[in-house]
Amino acid sequence: MISSRVPSTPGILSENGIIHLPRLHQKASLARNAMLDDEYDACGQGFDQMVLNGLGIDREEFMAHINGGQPTLVDTERWILAKRGGAKLSLTEETKLNSSIKDYEHDEAIRITILKAACITDDCSIRDAVTLNEIDDRTCFSMKLQEHSEKPAQASVSA
Repeated sequence: MISSRVPSTPGILSENGIIHLPRLHQKASLARNAMLDDEYDACGQGFDQMVLNGLGIDREEFMAHINGGQPTLVDTERWILAKRGGAKLSLTEETKLNSSIKDYEHDEAIRITILKAACITDDCSIRDAVTLNEIDDRTCFSMKLQEHSEKPAQASVSA
């Protein structure tokens, strides 16, 4: 059994239309249960922090919410709404937040490293961090599956 998990894609929208929030929730929840792959932060300084900043949510408060129980994504969205005094992001704020994530680009060294690890020829067509992170996640997932399949099967003990 694979004991750690690679989180879902960064490009997924939440019910309330916030890109990356489902992944942030999933990573934090996996980390709470000691199931997040070591390659990932429960709540990092990149897209995770961009989402929290855009929502006006403190990182430590968010992690306390996640670690305080087993909140679903819907529970977390309701908690965020309550923390915001019941105010959803305006369409302008939502568009600005989602665009900041979709338009973000990793620095050149990170971009090249991700493509090289995935055995993708760099023709400079892949620039955005969401796509690069998805490639990196798939590469990590494939590597974890390969590592798992190379381990000898554990023999069951009969009584």
